[in-house]
Amino acid sequence: MTEQKRHHHHGNLREALITAGLELMEQGGPDALSLRKCAKRAGVSHAAPAHHFNGLVSLQAAIIARGYQKFSASMRRAADQADAAPQAQLNAICAGYIDFARSHTAVFKFMFQPHNNDSQTLDATTQEELDRDSMASYQILRDACAPFEHNDAQGVSTEIMVWSLVHGYAMLFCAPGKTESPSGPIPEFSQILPKLKLKTNITP
Repeated sequence: MTEQKRHHHHGNLREALITAGLELMEQGGPDALSLRKCAKRAGVSHAAPAHHFNGLVSLQAAIIARGYQKFSASMRRAADQADAAPQAQLNAICAGYIDFARSHTAVFKFMFQPHNNDSQTLDATTQEELDRDSMASYQILRDACAPFEHNDAQGVSTEIMVWSLVHGYAMLFCAPGKTESPSGPIPEFSQILPKLKLKTNITP
């Protein structure tokens, strides 16, 4: 049985193309990605991606959605291994955030670049996945920030502050093995993140 028939038989051609795209991006960055290269890596004809994606932009968005799934898993995994105290949970989630950036640097940076991901550009399945998985990853950070006091009436100042700090740290220092800044050794993120004040109705 050929590789092409095997993918079609199991009904996972779309998954195979996404996996192929992730591997190509990890190895060569976004410029390494094309429908033809993904098809070749997945063992299918160059026309096969058209059955599942509305062009390269849709495949890119599906890869981003899968990246968000892995991103969420990294944060949850770190949280599961940490103490249940709110500050420990927040520190762990941020550590998982940074670990993903270091382990999947090309995908992480691509996820946060500007993209034309409106409903006129993407196929419906990819649009649904992208909306769901991107929001799910942010919700992890939002939930971790919920026990702490905010400085605004809408209650988003803390999560925006934490997100800004952790994302900036990840973008600056996500290169694998990077341990030095212009000023010297890079401190752990938990040393940078301030100890936040719990809401009065929250037990530490």
